[in-house]
Amino acid sequence: MSGAGDRKQAVLRAIVADYIALQEPVASKTLVQRHNLAVSSATIRNDMAALEREGFIEQQHSSSGRVPTEKGYRAFVDALHEVKPLSAPERRAILGFLESGTDLEDVLRRSVQLLAQLTNQAAVVQLPTLEVSRVKHCEVVALSPTRLLLVLITDSGRVDQRNVELAAELCDSEVRLLRDTLNGVLVGATMAEASASLARLSAGAPVAIRDAVERATAVLIDTLVERSSDRILIAGAANLSMSNGAHGSDLRSVIAALEEQVVVLKLLAGAQELERINVRIGREMEDEEFSRAAVVSTAYGTAEALGGLGVVGPTHMDYPGTIQKVATVARYISRILRGE
Repeated sequence: MSGAGDRKQAVLRAIVADYIALQEPVASKTLVQRHNLAVSSATIRNDMAALEREGFIEQQHSSSGRVPTEKGYRAFVDALHEVKPLSAPERRAILGFLESGTDLEDVLRRSVQLLAQLTNQAAVVQLPTLEVSRVKHCEVVALSPTRLLLVLITDSGRVDQRNVELAAELCDSEVRLLRDTLNGVLVGATMAEASASLARLSAGAPVAIRDAVERATAVLIDTLVERSSDRILIAGAANLSMSNGAHGSDLRSVIAALEEQVVVLKLLAGAQELERINVRIGREMEDEEFSRAAVVSTAYGTAEALGGLGVVGPTHMDYPGTIQKVATVARYISRILRGE
């Protein structure tokens, strides 16, 4: 906060903390009673007047106390040099819940459910994108003589399934040959890298499976390359409608916007680095729907970021607690991915 003294910063922190806790405008008398600021009410009133002139707090009514502005919340968040870690029992409970997941998607589904419960806000997570994941294996399963299931497994643990309709029946040996032919160009490559090889694959395939190869590669290219999109999991959107006071109605547009996958991906756009928490508040976000919301996000992954996760809530959210929980869950997802 430019030009502000330590005491003014302490007063601002106290106002933000009290407003987050009580959801009521904060008066100077309340600050004296609740915080050890070691100055008189008159001094605090002078500090509050200065903070209001500088745009960190505002008075909604002439006779009311003060509430933080977006600028005030930003100063509060920027001053959070350290966030108290969760207790050992809390960390063990989170890790145990996540480790019970059967695969990566189940782990991520558990993650958003857990974050929504821990923060009482909406939680979002992005499944690993195929742009950075490399294919580990492509399994081909015969569902019927003329229908196949392609199961694509990546090194990040992502699993995608696609059906392929055949013009003619394939025997078991031909299904295995198709699997080996597809894996020959897929394994170790991203879908984008393999797309050119997939397009040429049918021309050199054995005659017996050439039509099946052509149909399988068309499905892979169409649904996993040309129309590849990041998948999003969301939990706890209803929590936003139960936000205290008038803020619940303010967040109705946020609830509606969360149904749009592109919008959610934009919310997670800042989550590109492991161990780095990104906080965006109100009009810092591009979309008008989120002008009364805040987003705390980070990335998860192994050696590099594979996706983002975060929490969406009102601007008066508990920033220290939310940052702590988002960071912890992301760290444990990364540990699970690394097999630690």
